[in-house]
Amino acid sequence: MELEIDWSHREEYIACKHQTTPTIANEALTDPNRVVISPDYASRSGASDRTIGWSTTAGVVLTVITVEEDDGTLFGVNCWKANEKDQRLYREGTE
Repeated sequence: MELEIDWSHREEYIACKHQTTPTIANEALTDPNRVVISPDYASRSGASDRTIGWSTTAGVVLTVITVEEDDGTLFGVNCWKANEKDQRLYREGTE
């Protein structure tokens, strides 16, 4: 599945802060077993979605934050190795 996600504003940030890339984030976003939480339970604005999915390249479950604009553009905001809570949510969703 090909995704059209704009990582242009946050690619450098996720690389420096979390050692992740748009490529592995997109793998998690297209994981057929992904868990989508909309809105993200940690979002202050309620505008972001949290996707928890497996990245084959990274070999871990990732948490990916995205925001969809009114025009339908999907922006990648953040990506990191899933914490224990998100790993549990992923396991529960795939059982």
